[in-house]
Amino acid sequence: MTLCTPARTTNRPRIQRPHSPPEGPRRFRVAGADLSASVAVFLIALPLSLGIALATGAPLQAGLVAAAVGGLVAGRFGGSPLQVSGPAAGLTVVTAELIQRYGWRTTCAITALAGLAQLALSALRVARSALAVSPAIVHGMLAGIGVTIALAQLHIVLGGTPQSSAVDNVLGLPAQLAHAQPAALVISALTVAALLCWPRLPGQAGRLARKAPAALVAVAGATAVAALAGLAVPRVDLPSWSSHALPGLPEGPVLGIAAGVLTITLVTSVQSLLSAVAVDKLVAARGDLGRGVPRSDLDRELAGQGAANVLSGALGGLPVAGVAVRSVANVSAGAVSRASTMLHGLWIVLAALLLVPVLDLIPLPALAALVMVVGIQMVSITHIRTVTRHREVVVYAVTLTGVVLVGILEGVALGIAVAIAVALHRLTRTRITREERDGRQLLHVRGQLTFLAVPRLSRALHQLPRGSDVVVELDGSFMDHAAYEALSDWTAGHLAHGGTVETTGPSGARISEPAPVTASASHPCCRPWTPWHNHQCGEKPTETTEATEAAETSRTAEPRRTTGLHLASGIGKFQRNTAPLVRDELARLAREGQRPSQLFLTCADSRLVTSMITSSGPGDLFTVRNVGNLVPLPGEESGDDSVAAAIEYAVDVLRVESITVCGHSGCGAMQALLSGGPDDPPTPLRRWLRHGRPSLERMASRRHAWARISGRLPADAVEQLCLTNVVQQLEHLRAYEPVARRLAEGTLTLHGVYFHVGEAQAYLLSGTDEVHSYDDVFTQVMPTGHLESARAS
Repeated sequence: MTLCTPARTTNRPRIQRPHSPPEGPRRFRVAGADLSASVAVFLIALPLSLGIALATGAPLQAGLVAAAVGGLVAGRFGGSPLQVSGPAAGLTVVTAELIQRYGWRTTCAITALAGLAQLALSALRVARSALAVSPAIVHGMLAGIGVTIALAQLHIVLGGTPQSSAVDNVLGLPAQLAHAQPAALVISALTVAALLCWPRLPGQAGRLARKAPAALVAVAGATAVAALAGLAVPRVDLPSWSSHALPGLPEGPVLGIAAGVLTITLVTSVQSLLSAVAVDKLVAARGDLGRGVPRSDLDRELAGQGAANVLSGALGGLPVAGVAVRSVANVSAGAVSRASTMLHGLWIVLAALLLVPVLDLIPLPALAALVMVVGIQMVSITHIRTVTRHREVVVYAVTLTGVVLVGILEGVALGIAVAIAVALHRLTRTRITREERDGRQLLHVRGQLTFLAVPRLSRALHQLPRGSDVVVELDGSFMDHAAYEALSDWTAGHLAHGGTVETTGPSGARISEPAPVTASASHPCCRPWTPWHNHQCGEKPTETTEATEAAETSRTAEPRRTTGLHLASGIGKFQRNTAPLVRDELARLAREGQRPSQLFLTCADSRLVTSMITSSGPGDLFTVRNVGNLVPLPGEESGDDSVAAAIEYAVDVLRVESITVCGHSGCGAMQALLSGGPDDPPTPLRRWLRHGRPSLERMASRRHAWARISGRLPADAVEQLCLTNVVQQLEHLRAYEPVARRLAEGTLTLHGVYFHVGEAQAYLLSGTDEVHSYDDVFTQVMPTGHLESARAS
């Protein structure tokens, strides 16, 4: 059996997932890490839920209902196992406005309708689309909400009552300061001091004390001081559950209610999905590398949030969303499954039923101070630095200002409009400068090269002296066809007059260009990647050669006996035709050494030409090829450390920026894995293929979703295993210490590629930004460089 040959049709049944449950009763088991993590999250969620309910003007019990439903329902049915859901500070302004305008019962109904809308969006599988929103808009929205929350809660901190808008709260602040209540001010100051100082306690004792959440310590301390000192401050008043307000039929203008449903749907969805992606990053950077914790399924997460909002609204609770603060605490506490999230919801239920007398002792100024600090922290300095570095501070500022002054939907709309305007401005703004350096002409092009910049580009190029040595430095990420044609035509003319042209990127790295047309004009039969054994470049086909080719075609079963002649002929043609074109580049690489940008790990299949698939040239890829593109787990090489050595050398010595695992269709190694059995003789091939058994187990496991390819299920079991193997080998890569360290530093990325040989089509494993949290969906790479949506219904 030959390796890596196209899959053949057999009568062997396809591998199916096991559908029947294991024999015997299944018991619900909770890991110790999940139990301790649930307690830590509960201690944070309890005071925050009450504080957020207070800030919205809703019944305080509504915060507990939302926290319990978020933990139990979203935790059970959501797609992010370690994300904790509940009432979120980001929804405070929206909910407060709805309560003031339509009343509490109608707000509950709006929450339930928003949950139904989320379920519909989940069915349409559009969760990934939410991640297309500019981070500057999202951060600006959250910052605007945080400013609005802080301004409103400041009035309660001072012993007063907040106004209906952020502007009114600012205008009323001087009068409130003049009539501040000393008792409320003392309790609030103690709460803020505890929140800020508790995480910074020094020494061994401080490290032990910091295990208690700062929010719980602050609220508990303020409660104790108020009770012992007998301070006259308003306190929590949880009414009887028998009088708890449930939703009613929506009352109000249809357009207003529809706008409320849309606002809650968008804010809860975007916040939950972004939080889920952040949780994946935290899990991957954890000490255990997140082993055993599946990656977030964003569509399922959206469905879980929708179900939670439907139930929370029906039970008279606040809107539910994924919450970053509680999720970070859950991951940091070492949670390993969704059991921690669900248990935290259970503890909330027990506290709401059994600890009402204790909760009634909490001073309202303490909760207001807690929420005020959370609102201030939503204006993140880190986010401001990030958007400033990416030149999107204008988008951030406009969104923040719009949310504070006008409203969330209006602020986000303004942010989107400004983001589009900034993008168009960048697309049309191109700076072209020219200087002479070391006897060479340097043309620096900064910005995107579109047809609008072609006149200026052409004018600058034709001002360069004929026959000169020119370096064209392109500092941009886009070049349209008109600009490419202008640059290519000028390059051909400049070379014809004896000049030299070198095209580089912003870092000075040389960009490979296709050879001039004149280089191959004498060989019209040449085509890119012409099969070398049929290549007759420059030779007139004769009847003899045609007859020979026909005979070879009809004699496919007979071994080819002229391989050595073809090899020597191919080398000779390289020396004659190709070597003169690449000699300068190879000489430079010989002087400077190799500096590849990525480690490319692929199969030994002869049909995979890595430079063809990736459009790369000499020095670009550090390539490792083996049977089945396998990455043995550390310590399992059994005397063969070649792959591990290559990974260590590429990551630590060459400092590559990315690692790509590339599988392909019809892989003979995967066919051998599927057809192998425990009684097979232990040949070298079988001993090597044992590193692919985890891929078989992953494909058969019910814990992992089957990989999909460009909107469809794989054609057969071989293709399914080929796709699954790419995902599994990426997991193996994370187990290598150098890779894990560089991933945690944010200086390395992982990619998965599947190449369909028969279609000549490459598919990229879809993921998100820096950490690439894969969802086992391979998306088609289009000729324009864009990715076709590959979500299957």
